[in-house]
Amino acid sequence: MPKNKTDNFLKAIKKYANAQKHAMEGEVRQMKTERLKEAEAKAKRDSEKLKKEKLNESHNRNTAMLASKTQEGQRKLFLERSRMTEEVFKLAVEKLTEYIKTDAYSEKLRTSAKAVAEVFEDNDCVLYLSERDMGAADELKAFFKGNTEVKADKAIKIGGVKGYCASLGIIADETLDSKLEEQREWFVENATLSVL
Repeated sequence: MPKNKTDNFLKAIKKYANAQKHAMEGEVRQMKTERLKEAEAKAKRDSEKLKKEKLNESHNRNTAMLASKTQEGQRKLFLERSRMTEEVFKLAVEKLTEYIKTDAYSEKLRTSAKAVAEVFEDNDCVLYLSERDMGAADELKAFFKGNTEVKADKAIKIGGVKGYCASLGIIADETLDSKLEEQREWFVENATLSVL
């Protein structure tokens, strides 16, 4: 693939991914603010209750209780973070599910297939599509120069294309599923879902 086309293709993917990331970050900030206000109010009530208990109990017993509550609070915080992450990505899947019904998605599918075809040049390959996208198989197959077999892949739940060229040992994954999973990994590593 010529360098300029590769650069433009990579820039387009990065721009799309960044736009999706920024949209998700905005939604996460809003959800985080609401959840954090609730958690802070509850934490304040719990803290006041714990202070009163501390005054009425012995130091050793209080220390054990504090450790237990801290551990429970951490467990609840972990569960809340997990729930929020799942909620954010459930919304993302819903939005992507709506997106795949648009003409923009059909164009993105063609663009992705062309890009994969350029990577594989005239080598034989297998093109994988979601079962829902198999109606576009002949149109997408036409972008490939080598012998191309098109198969439905049940692992592609949302959409996009994935190609495999055995002779080059290359898998080109342009599925929305893989891009969303990459965003999930980034989100889990970088989102600071904390009530502290």
